[in-house]
Amino acid sequence: MLMEQVELSHLRVRYAETDQMGFAHHGAYLPWFEVGRTDYLRSRGLPYRRLEEAGIFLPVVEASVRYLAPARYDDALVIATRPVSWSPARLELAYEVRDAGGRVIARGRTVHAFMDGRGRAMNLKKRHPDFWAALERALGPAPGRSPAERPASGAL
Repeated sequence: MLMEQVELSHLRVRYAETDQMGFAHHGAYLPWFEVGRTDYLRSRGLPYRRLEEAGIFLPVVEASVRYLAPARYDDALVIATRPVSWSPARLELAYEVRDAGGRVIARGRTVHAFMDGRGRAMNLKKRHPDFWAALERALGPAPGRSPAERPASGAL
């Protein structure tokens, strides 16, 4: 993946995110991914607030985390976020969590569906072509299809 496709977010493990042993609780990682995801989109001109104001929602429909080493209270962490795949119906992102020494402590991914305010799946390219164009400007053409190969009809 090109370096410009990676967004780095910096945070510290808060006391409330740890267990009795001082380790970051496994449940803290998905909110850290959310920090990475929102930073990624915001830095590319697509802040969540603007998307939601337009009636575009990105609920998580799939998530996974692979824990490789523990994070501890007050550790400085870097969350690297990058796109994996996208289409008019969904967006998949990958995450890598590193400690201050550069050691990878976790890897994960989330898959998001484009949905309207009523919770119905939508084809972003058809319903909001302006946001689809902004997403393609930010991420490039959807993987696996060159612009010439993509159907003009907006089909997936």
